[in-house]
Amino acid sequence: MNASPVFETRLTGLTLLHRGKVRDNYALDDERLLIVATDRLSAFDVVLPDPIPGKGQVLTAISDFWFARTRHIVRNHLSGEPLAKYVADPAERAMLEGRAVVVERLRPLPIEAVVRGYLIGSGWKDYQRQGTVCGIALPAGLRQAARLPQPIYTPSSKAPAGAHDQNISYPETEAVVGPAAAARVRELALALYSHAAAYALTRGIIIADTKFEFGLDRSGAVVLMDEALTPDSSRFWPVDSYREGTSPPSFDKQYVRDYLETLDWNKRAPGPRLPAEVIARTAAKYREALERLTG
Repeated sequence: MNASPVFETRLTGLTLLHRGKVRDNYALDDERLLIVATDRLSAFDVVLPDPIPGKGQVLTAISDFWFARTRHIVRNHLSGEPLAKYVADPAERAMLEGRAVVVERLRPLPIEAVVRGYLIGSGWKDYQRQGTVCGIALPAGLRQAARLPQPIYTPSSKAPAGAHDQNISYPETEAVVGPAAAARVRELALALYSHAAAYALTRGIIIADTKFEFGLDRSGAVVLMDEALTPDSSRFWPVDSYREGTSPPSFDKQYVRDYLETLDWNKRAPGPRLPAEVIARTAAKYREALERLTG
């Protein structure tokens, strides 16, 4: 993996369409985009000033791994075309290697398809208050980090930059994207999670929850896009240290969130600088997730 971290890209000859929390998206033509996974890290919806070296390449490798493993469930946005077809500058191609993909242009659906298999995070807080998660009733007596009787689908809205996503009900997703697309997204999200969670267990990883994003192609078919089952979009726990009743250690950015909770920070931009040790340990956690999943 490239040694120099990439916080932001400015590619010559390409039009930047959007700079997200992690990804820079460029227009290639009417049918293709270039998506670059940088080494930026966001926490509490704030992009932190320090990049995590190699993070973008890890995210790209993990997403590509899952895209390949889930083609039988749903088509994804990867075009398979090489960078050299669109990026002429050798230095830029070298910087993008392993962190950029050429993808099909889709019409993004303005919802996040969240699937929860374990009781943790905001779901655990909901359950403690009222015995439900996003309005879905669960059995009494469950403990923190308990495996749910079956995975549940808890969609959220896609918030504008700088704002928080909001949990929404399934009928609200029908109102936003239409009944047919809402049903297809729910079906696909649950199928993807179940398939991935079963495989990950064989590699020593529990996928506690995850979120997917989908778009519509020109024919109106639902296509998996953005990223898939990465430490940024999922909560990964090592099987060997999982225990009910506590918040398990993780391979995802929860480690950084836990560190930030120890600071006197109001969780608004600008974010605080990260110590070198936190940066190094976070990078190591991302790499371990990749190595465990892909061998």
